[in-house]
Amino acid sequence: MLKTLSITRPKRTITGNLESFISVSFVAVGARRCGRPSPDGAARSFYSTAPVNPVPTANSTSNPLRGCYPAVGCFSLTASNIIPVNNFSFHTTTPSRFRIRSNSLNKMAASKDYRLLCLENPLLDIQAFGDEALLGKYGLKANDAILAEEKHQGLFEDLLQNYDAKLIAGGAAQNTARGAQYLLPSNSVVYLGGVGDDKYAAILHDAVKQAGLRVEYRVDPKINTGRCGVVITGHNRSMCTELGAANHYDLEHLKKPEVWSLVENAEVYYVGGYHFTVCPPAIMELAKQAASGNKPFILSLSAPFICQFFKDPLDASAPYWDYVIGNEGEAAAYAESHGLNITDVKEIAKALANLPKENTQRKRVAIITQGTEPTIVAVQGEDEVKEFPVHSIDPAKINDTNGAGDAFAGGFAAGVVEGKSLEESIHMGQWLAKLSIQELGPSYPFPKQAYPGHN
Repeated sequence: MLKTLSITRPKRTITGNLESFISVSFVAVGARRCGRPSPDGAARSFYSTAPVNPVPTANSTSNPLRGCYPAVGCFSLTASNIIPVNNFSFHTTTPSRFRIRSNSLNKMAASKDYRLLCLENPLLDIQAFGDEALLGKYGLKANDAILAEEKHQGLFEDLLQNYDAKLIAGGAAQNTARGAQYLLPSNSVVYLGGVGDDKYAAILHDAVKQAGLRVEYRVDPKINTGRCGVVITGHNRSMCTELGAANHYDLEHLKKPEVWSLVENAEVYYVGGYHFTVCPPAIMELAKQAASGNKPFILSLSAPFICQFFKDPLDASAPYWDYVIGNEGEAAAYAESHGLNITDVKEIAKALANLPKENTQRKRVAIITQGTEPTIVAVQGEDEVKEFPVHSIDPAKINDTNGAGDAFAGGFAAGVVEGKSLEESIHMGQWLAKLSIQELGPSYPFPKQAYPGHN
């Protein structure tokens, strides 16, 4: 039996599940709301992926948009004060009234897609076992991480053509996004970043498709896709990175209606700190969107140099952190660059947790990983700093610790998305990191292993 529900929106009066349902309905019908909630009297815009035929007439409740969506059943949308723009879009002035007819309102929360949205710098990791001759050919050191220069440009194609290279959808936050999707149901994670229009981007698309990760890349036709050549010699890894198009992400892409609709739809946001070197305004837009909707915002410090040399944009985002994740080196760099005059990891965690906060409905949680040592967790306003011992593993099974921190963040983010407790989310992160270090590079075993839960 169909239910009919009328909603008046003079302000942002609809929250929680009902707001999520309306967002899903717009996508199902092909219309997406663009921009932030409008104040009284302002225009509210909608964009359609297919012609609205016939276009609704001005100030009319006729010609409703109708559609069916498996998650919510069939419905129709009508709006008063409709002003046509063209065959693909129209907007309304507030207050607006939308009429939704559905026979399954109760299904909306359980079936929502792309609850986690991640942002950073996508790279195609090209990993292969090499030797001293290959290192010498390109002037590389056995255990090093550098940015590519002109003399290194041939390395990426050399690895592809002449070595048994493993191709991974890399970049720290993309590793994290793949990890979260590994644990979550299908169509749970979407990732944003910049790539080129070249064969490396095509390979990257294939790699993320295999991982079940949705990506919305900004494509730059003039700049190569970012690549990281990894030459493995014994237990050493020489990493040579060319950021390429990943270094040119911009706010314009984030604000595209088809991308911003994903931002509005998401329930949790994850940003890798390396993106502070690229587009801090995009980070701030996500942070503010999270705070305005009381949605968790997770930030990774990513590297010591982010804390040291990108201090201003990092600090601008700090009030919006609901969770901040770093390792002991990044924590030490933060303390030093901010003049905290402390070296104890627990005290640094407490300092991070108790920074001023924008969204006071959530206590900030600071998480510091320490490799094989316990994970340190501090909660805003709480004196006790907790320790979570990492999962033990036979050293003989460890293949590659590169990306262990990304995997931890992926498992933790998956726990946050699913509403798990802090302890359970930490456990999920440690479990996924344990799986990852038994693989080559920042990757996860297939066929998938099911998370066993935490006793």
